[in-house]
Amino acid sequence: MLEPAGLTPAEETVYRMLVTVPAAPAQEIAARCGLPPDETERVLASLTAKGLASGTDRAPHSFAATPPDVALLPPLQRNSDALDKARTAVTDLLETYRRTRRRRDPDQLIEVITGAEALRQHLRQIQDSTRHEMLWFCKAQYVAMPSGSNRAEFDALARGVRYRVLYERAFFDDPGAVGNVVEGVRAGEIARAVPHLPLRLAVADRAIAICPLVPGGPSGGSEEPTTALVRGSSLLEALVALFERYWEDAVPLDVSPSGTVSGTDGVTHGDALSATDKQLLSLLVAGVADKAIASQMGLSRRTVQRHIQGMMTLAGATTRMQLAWQAARRGWL
Repeated sequence: MLEPAGLTPAEETVYRMLVTVPAAPAQEIAARCGLPPDETERVLASLTAKGLASGTDRAPHSFAATPPDVALLPPLQRNSDALDKARTAVTDLLETYRRTRRRRDPDQLIEVITGAEALRQHLRQIQDSTRHEMLWFCKAQYVAMPSGSNRAEFDALARGVRYRVLYERAFFDDPGAVGNVVEGVRAGEIARAVPHLPLRLAVADRAIAICPLVPGGPSGGSEEPTTALVRGSSLLEALVALFERYWEDAVPLDVSPSGTVSGTDGVTHGDALSATDKQLLSLLVAGVADKAIASQMGLSRRTVQRHIQGMMTLAGATTRMQLAWQAARRGWL
């Protein structure tokens, strides 16, 4: 069991015996471990050289074990660090190998998957291996994975993977769809809605994508679905860009404490803002500073900033410039 720490079976036997006594002479160690005296001497010399045991000055000459946390944990940690570095190096080499193969072999770029079960298996596998982010287009009516059955998402969310999911309006007509979205959002999913999505899509770490090529399953024809597995390429970059473009225009889904969801129609209405927000927004877009806005509207500066932050959240904007752009696009002004 201690081979990863650099011990042979005989060394482990002797060391395990030493940790049970304050100290013991070589003759006693040999007898208790069932080893010949000459082999015991060699093992003790090796343990001493490795810092796992040390001799005592008392007679007869005895040996004592070095505490395991001092003797074993540091080399194990070094081995662990070395393995992590080696694993990273192998991952980099694999990616280099794949890039080289992709230039010469189209099969390395696009893999065709046939059948609902194969599609489900690949969707589970890519989510299990995702480290950073999943992007998802969810259309109405499932092809291979019914709404609420994707438990791999919750496992990934639990280990820190970010999920950005776009739902089309018709998706919420499916039985149980709203409840499943509520469960996902409460688990950490970032969800938005749009009136319509052009295709089904899942992208893992911007490195691999899955999108059906031929309709099938409950929402398509009678044939099994045919799906493309797309790896690093211009096509993959185009699919990611398509997601981001729809994401910009989508409406954030808001889940209330009672479990109701707003924004499912994928359209942000002008009356989503209060009269105060509309007046404040017009001044903000005109370039008026927060202090001047507060003075004109009879509000505190902190209240102005709170209203602006609320509108940014509603629009899914991270900067005030994005808020102004979204406000114009959504007809808030």
